[in-house]
Amino acid sequence: MSHNTILIIDDEAGIRSSLQGILEDENFTVRTTASGEEGLSLLRTESFDLILLDIWLPGKNGIDILCEVKDLCPHIQVVMISGHGSVESAVRATKLGAYDYLEKPLSLEKVVLTVNNALKQSHLEAENLLLREKIEARRNLIGEHPSIKKVKEAVQTAAPSNGRVLITGENGTGKELVARLIHQQSPRRNNKFVQVNCGAIPENLIDGELFGYSSGAASETTGAKKGKILLANNGVLFLDEVAEIPLSTQARLMKVLDAGQVESAEDGEKIPFNTRIIAATDRDLKKMITRDEFREDLYYKLNVIPILLPSLRERREDIPLLIDHYLKHFADSDGKKQKKMSEEALEAFTNYSWPGNISELINVIERFVIMVKDDEIRESHLFLLVEPIESQFVSGIKPLDQARAQFEKEYIHQTLIRHNWRIKEAAVELGVEPVYLEKKIQDLRISFV
Repeated sequence: MSHNTILIIDDEAGIRSSLQGILEDENFTVRTTASGEEGLSLLRTESFDLILLDIWLPGKNGIDILCEVKDLCPHIQVVMISGHGSVESAVRATKLGAYDYLEKPLSLEKVVLTVNNALKQSHLEAENLLLREKIEARRNLIGEHPSIKKVKEAVQTAAPSNGRVLITGENGTGKELVARLIHQQSPRRNNKFVQVNCGAIPENLIDGELFGYSSGAASETTGAKKGKILLANNGVLFLDEVAEIPLSTQARLMKVLDAGQVESAEDGEKIPFNTRIIAATDRDLKKMITRDEFREDLYYKLNVIPILLPSLRERREDIPLLIDHYLKHFADSDGKKQKKMSEEALEAFTNYSWPGNISELINVIERFVIMVKDDEIRESHLFLLVEPIESQFVSGIKPLDQARAQFEKEYIHQTLIRHNWRIKEAAVELGVEPVYLEKKIQDLRISFV
């Protein structure tokens, strides 16, 4: 029994009836409509795997409707139906993103063959995307430290369920990749993974992004637009930087999650959804709750399955494994011989605090691979990469407090390098406590490069 749903948009009742009959005989679920506008309205509230779209329609023609379909749902397959000398337009439509076209009078065998091929292509593209995501996700879960093993176990436990997940951890620890890994191992893996960066959306637009726009409600839209919650129906909605959602939107999100349905922005109709929510933040939501910056009821609604990602500082034993992996990765990417790292340089990498966590480590490794011409990355190369950046503070006119801070940063940095990032030894030379030095490193954002 096929689970694929097909939307037929054609103004001829006979064509709609014939296509619906043959496709339902093939175990497809079929919806039909006589105009492009009605089809777009259905597409904003329902999920379809394929659209059969007539080129000649009352009102907006099929080419215009195709463009709007691709704007609303870029990955949906569209097969054009051409007739009355419209083959040239059908060819143009394929250049605009249509999978193929069918000529009238329709051959029922050709219809079934084209529909099946389009759906196979769609499934193949989805599988390729999942494979790329799976490879990317595994990359940041490298390690044998108990803390990262605990994360892997949590992913395996959370994935088969429909429970909401709240992923917390510092910037660069891999929250998005963990969310994708949960999706990839779940029964929803063949459905959409929709990501919303809540911190990047203006406060006056985030309601529309989540719950949908009505016609003309935002300058970016020419018509009604399905919200991300409905767009991710039967799949996953990943709310990254969830702490940045304004309180008014938090209240509406809480109400929507309780009800399990979204009110249509266009006509007020209640639309049920089956979307799994995975949220992530690097902020302390419990502290935000005490300051009335985050709703306590929403916190508990989202925090059904908590996953805490460890910082790289907490699992220093994994740093050599990560270094080896990324040295190989960048060598393979560039078709070059893999570089090695000397014991002294490796010690410096292991002792460094990594405020940017794995993201920072990846960037530093890539920079070393590009800039170091030797086959081995040695301790001396740390000076090569740092000095041109930090010595820039001597040029130009700066206020005294800025000049003092930059001098302090370079002085501490050079001391750390001399001691191969051994905090205790560097602290002794500087005449400060190790705890104080750690704080200075964080406050001044001292890094390798």
